[in-house]
Amino acid sequence: MTERARAEGRAGVWSGSWVAERLGVELAGDDTLTDLLGLALRRNPKRAHLLVSNVLGKHVPQSPSVVYGHGVALGRRVRELLGAEAAERAVVLGYAETATGLGHSVADGLGPAPYLHSTRRPVTGVARAGGFEESHSHATSHLLLPEDPALLAGDGPLVLVDDEFSTGNTVLNTVRALHERYPRKRYVVVALVDMRSPADAGRLEEFARDIGARVDLVTAASGTVRLPEGVLEKGRDLVARYETRTAEPAPARPSGSAADPGPARPSGSVGRVDLRWPGGVPDGGRHGFTAAQRDRLESALPGMAERIVGALPPGARRVLVLGFEELMYAPLRLAHTLEQITDADVRYSTTTRSPVLAVDDPGYAIRTRLVFSAHDDPADGPGERYAYNVAGAGFDAVVAVVDSAADTSVLHGPDGLLARLAAHVPHVLLAVVPSYVPEAPQAPQASERPSMLPEPLRGPDFSSYAPDEVGWLLQDLSDVTLEAPTEEREEAIQSGGAHYAESLPVEYQPSEQYQELFHAALATSATRLARAVGAVTEIVLAERSPRPVLVSLARAGTPVGVLMRRWAQFRHGLDLPHYAVSIVRGRGIDANALRWLADRHDPADVVFVDGWTGKGAITRELAAALGDFEVSDGVTGFDPEIAVLADPGSCVRTYGTRDDFLIPSACLNSTVSGLISRTVLRADLVGPHDFHGAKFYRELAGADLSPDFLDAVSARFPDVADTVDAQAKELLSADRTPTWEGWAAVERISEEYGIHDVNLVKPGVGETTRVMLRRVPWKVLARAGAGADLDHVRLLAEQRGVPVEEVDDLPYTCVGLIHPKYTRGATGADGKAVTL
Repeated sequence: MTERARAEGRAGVWSGSWVAERLGVELAGDDTLTDLLGLALRRNPKRAHLLVSNVLGKHVPQSPSVVYGHGVALGRRVRELLGAEAAERAVVLGYAETATGLGHSVADGLGPAPYLHSTRRPVTGVARAGGFEESHSHATSHLLLPEDPALLAGDGPLVLVDDEFSTGNTVLNTVRALHERYPRKRYVVVALVDMRSPADAGRLEEFARDIGARVDLVTAASGTVRLPEGVLEKGRDLVARYETRTAEPAPARPSGSAADPGPARPSGSVGRVDLRWPGGVPDGGRHGFTAAQRDRLESALPGMAERIVGALPPGARRVLVLGFEELMYAPLRLAHTLEQITDADVRYSTTTRSPVLAVDDPGYAIRTRLVFSAHDDPADGPGERYAYNVAGAGFDAVVAVVDSAADTSVLHGPDGLLARLAAHVPHVLLAVVPSYVPEAPQAPQASERPSMLPEPLRGPDFSSYAPDEVGWLLQDLSDVTLEAPTEEREEAIQSGGAHYAESLPVEYQPSEQYQELFHAALATSATRLARAVGAVTEIVLAERSPRPVLVSLARAGTPVGVLMRRWAQFRHGLDLPHYAVSIVRGRGIDANALRWLADRHDPADVVFVDGWTGKGAITRELAAALGDFEVSDGVTGFDPEIAVLADPGSCVRTYGTRDDFLIPSACLNSTVSGLISRTVLRADLVGPHDFHGAKFYRELAGADLSPDFLDAVSARFPDVADTVDAQAKELLSADRTPTWEGWAAVERISEEYGIHDVNLVKPGVGETTRVMLRRVPWKVLARAGAGADLDHVRLLAEQRGVPVEEVDDLPYTCVGLIHPKYTRGATGADGKAVTL
């Protein structure tokens, strides 16, 4: 970015004009919209444009007084709306990563109010108070990890702060998750801009009526994005044309060169400044931030800013304070104070996980892009991170502010942030803020825990499995009517009126043609299944425990657990204990089942078993739930690593195969899973000292194929024994580190198909089958050339009127898409799916 280009930008060239002129995109609404927002592009066939805030301090370096001032002003407006008494009882919740600093600034303007922001970083020893999905984001899973769980349990207003209110999905998901646990009467949604379409405008109000709460909206500006015909195709062409051009300009070249020179070598100096951060003050709101902690930070800020001034090179006239992903508030306040005590031109922005196309033009919001390696050991694995509009911006110095968890060898390595900055800026200063980790609470005394838990349910009284095959740590709800028509369940789930675990789908009974497909698939795949069962069991015995306790995640994991138990018996003469427990996405694993297991077995011997991985949601759910349990009960030793038959999503280390192929137990519901339903978790049926519930469908005994499935696979064990030995040996010596490529693919598909909710994208043959059997399907994406593994999916799709779209370069054999924004109007009179 040249000095002339910067001057052009300051002279009044709108940073959205480049996209607007080429695509015909128009921002319609308040006069201030173009001051607040620019436009950029990223590869996304379903949404050509990207709104880029000029006042958030994320992608665009901005004066810290402007960034902080916008947040404080919004907070003051919320205080006026609520009134002094209600404002004193309010709690502010900000969204990671983009709005953590904005939310904190709103809290300052509100009172100050206690503040908490969601996080994508699990913290060992800190229990979750909740979680939700930011469905339109590139990184979607949010955790709530307050040090004081009572922070969210009050009855005062909850103020939810995001940078942009575009569809309402994020807020709706949050309110849904929190209102189930901490119901309250009033919510206030705060955003810099309200950009909802007319179709989305009424959704939040309708949802508020459904839960019986008041929801207000406070924004700095509002409007909509008008898109002309053909904008998606034009956007794809533009991205394809420009993405091979310069994203990270070399120091010695003029900006805008046609070729990407690749990473530049460091030329600037790199130093460190000791901030002397005040002890006991959190680095941000990840675990909560109180008014008293704010007062302590305010007192310490001038001294810390003076130390930064002392470490800056003499004559530094243009200085950037660069924050780090969720760490936005601390660097913002440092920059704001620095701006007040120095004559330098101070700017503030942060690094980000979000990939955006860079085009060096004054009418485009993202001028340059620095690419560097993630350096905080993220839970979703290594990857690229970005700093925008830093290279070529004429900064004399950059003060990079990170927390101590991110001060790693990768940060200081040749591909790290510091080296990338030093290639473009003469002086780089590193300031490290101590990562705040709350002290673990005392574990409850034994007298506080449930004194007696029942023994496991076993067949034939509960399930059609033999009593020694599996013990179910569940309660029998067979006499309770829990089934609801698929369409009613889908509408309730997507509207926020119910959680999927509160009811059961009506059991689909397959046609004779479909049952024939099941038997054909079983005959074809039994040998392949036997090899995978043997391989994963051998890995468990070699790496986890010589006498493991198999604990399958009901119900998809249960047939696999039975088969693993049979392999250990066949090959090693072992009689392994096997139990089935319930885990529910968004609500965790059954804690009472964990207590029962910990009382009778060494937790270190427990191996959790599931059928397959999709995008890895249950893998993450289990890890977080076990962390919560360790905090709540003081019980350690449970290993969150799941053993699965197939790992097409590359989410675990312990698997039999990573191929995405047809596992026949996914083809049916209870009739291939011991006649047991999905598990149920509903407050009126499951008390605090109860196991989760499930039903035993005794009436379906005539259609039961559970023994047939197990016996068909077990019969192949002798034939595959030698092959399994070789396969297990190869896997044990291989690099099995999860890449989480499945999660990345799901996020991409969610955006490309305009779904904006990763929970509605179900990857893999098994998950796609579940969509067809239990949900309202929209369409199926099939890998081009996929063969017999998809015969049953194609048949179900034909029967339900669901289109099957062949896709090149699909990482799974297929992906099932649940109908987005479902209402019963989304199906025709014949019950078949229709297009949006």
